[in-house]
Amino acid sequence: MTITAKVAPSDAMFPLSEYQDRIARTRSKMAELKADVLLIDCVEHMVYLFGYAPPAAIYQVVLLPLEGDPVGIVRSLDATTFAEQSWVREAIHFADDQNPIAIISEEVKRRGWSGANIAIELDSHFLPAKRFIQLQSALPDAHFVDFSQVLWEMRLIKSDHEIAMMREVSRIADAGMMAAIETAAEGVSERKCAAALYARVIEEGADSMRSALMSAGARTDSLHGRLGNHILRKGDVMHVESIPLLRGYGARLMRSSVVGEPAADLANAAQVMLAAQEEQYAAMRPGARASDVDGILRDRILKSGLRKTYENFTGYTLGFIGLPITSDFTRAYLRTSDWLLEEGMVFHMYTYAAGIAFSDTVLVTDTGSERLTRTERKLFVR
Repeated sequence: MTITAKVAPSDAMFPLSEYQDRIARTRSKMAELKADVLLIDCVEHMVYLFGYAPPAAIYQVVLLPLEGDPVGIVRSLDATTFAEQSWVREAIHFADDQNPIAIISEEVKRRGWSGANIAIELDSHFLPAKRFIQLQSALPDAHFVDFSQVLWEMRLIKSDHEIAMMREVSRIADAGMMAAIETAAEGVSERKCAAALYARVIEEGADSMRSALMSAGARTDSLHGRLGNHILRKGDVMHVESIPLLRGYGARLMRSSVVGEPAADLANAAQVMLAAQEEQYAAMRPGARASDVDGILRDRILKSGLRKTYENFTGYTLGFIGLPITSDFTRAYLRTSDWLLEEGMVFHMYTYAAGIAFSDTVLVTDTGSERLTRTERKLFVR
């Protein structure tokens, strides 16, 4: 094991002052819960607090004490990445043949924290029951404090820097969407449309695509249809979801296209859905109750007869999306959602019926809402 030090990261996502503010707010909550040290292992929160986006292959953590500097427990193979991305100056490196839990417990004991109140996120997808039991066994004198939901909640309100990132990735999502739509035509494979989307978002600056959902056919019944080799024919509906990632921040956008003139009932369904969604967006402002915003769209779609039941969310949290999750439901829109919208929240708002779908990335502003994805809101005809 080695200890390394550095002054500043060369590949920092945000200014150091932004991380200092996040650390201060986190420590305030630690003090409230009487935690001496916080163990962070979620990718989302490693990035949020320390700027480091670890791969999910081998367990890595950062230990943040209530006072003093944090220390990373980092896989040797990822040491250079940690040094480039994170403002944390100290890291303990371990080899692939070493047990991360043993390294973590050794460092905790060396720093005099073996009997401390150690905060952990019991809702972390990197802390399964077996790993937690191993950690408890390795630190029998420690008292573990549940830090669940704290950082998920903190991340709901986006900073100016985060909003700028999401504006840019939304622009990329728009470009990818139009590339797919403009490629669609009778006799064209849906796979070719997907390839156009992927190519465009990478050209426009995205780091990756978490996936591009695309399904085609006459009135497909699947919102999450599998990409296949279908050749577009007259009357087919092509559903596309553009979800590029930029430094881990994602935007989401859904539009549908029909090959040839749409049937009257399909065109009418699109009009009803788009109008209901516009009304929903107009209601998204600070202080609005989520259940009220949700009901605007849900009730209108049900009343129209486009759907017999409406059991899914009508929107959910957007921001940094870390492995292994694909969606963040810290805040989600349901009929029973008894929470209030706040300035700086960003959501993926969506609706699906009659084999077509529309969605946007929407920011809650001080006076209302702003649609960050700008693709024209209509049923496209190819």
